[in-house]
Amino acid sequence: MRNSKPLLRSGPTVAAAAALALTLAGPAAAAGISVSTSGSTVSVTTGACTQVNGHWGTASLLNSGQTNFSQGRQVALSGTGAGQSAAWSNVAAGTYTVVVVCSNGNTAGTQAVVVSPAPGPSVTPTASPTRGVMGGLGGGSTDYGTITLVAGGSLVGTGLLATAWYLRRRSRPRHL
Repeated sequence: MRNSKPLLRSGPTVAAAAALALTLAGPAAAAGISVSTSGSTVSVTTGACTQVNGHWGTASLLNSGQTNFSQGRQVALSGTGAGQSAAWSNVAAGTYTVVVVCSNGNTAGTQAVVVSPAPGPSVTPTASPTRGVMGGLGGGSTDYGTITLVAGGSLVGTGLLATAWYLRRRSRPRHL
C-alpha cells in the first residue's frame, strides 16, 4: 500500500505556487503596467493611475521572501496624466515582483521581473614575450657573458677528465 501523506502535505504548497504564478502572469494583472530592466536598474511605467491630492501612487519592488506591498522597496510614481513611472537602481540579481498601487487605493498591476547578474570584468590578454624562454646555453632567463661560459665549460671538461681517470684506474688489475 502506498503512503500518500507527503502528497497531501505538498498539495497546498503546489496549489499556492500555481495560484501565485497565475496571478503574476495573468493578462489582467500585468495589463496596467510595463516593467523593464537595464543592468541593475528596474523601471515600471503605467497610465492607469489618476492624481489624488498631488500624488499618483506608489510602486513597490518585492523580492521572493516578501509578500506584502509595504515590505518592498517603495518609490513614489512621478509623471503626467498620460503616464507615470518609477525606477529602482542597484538592484541585485534575482527574481522580483513589481506592484503598482495608485493613490486612490486601486492596484494598477503586478508583474514579475528577473534581474540578470552584471557581466564580469572583461579580461584583456597580455602580450607574450617575443623571444620566448631562453633555454640552452646560459640558462633560462639571463644572458650570461663569454667568461661565464668558458668557466662553466672548463668545469664540465675537468669533471669528464676526472671521471675517465677514475674509471681507467679501477679497470687495471692490482699487482703487489
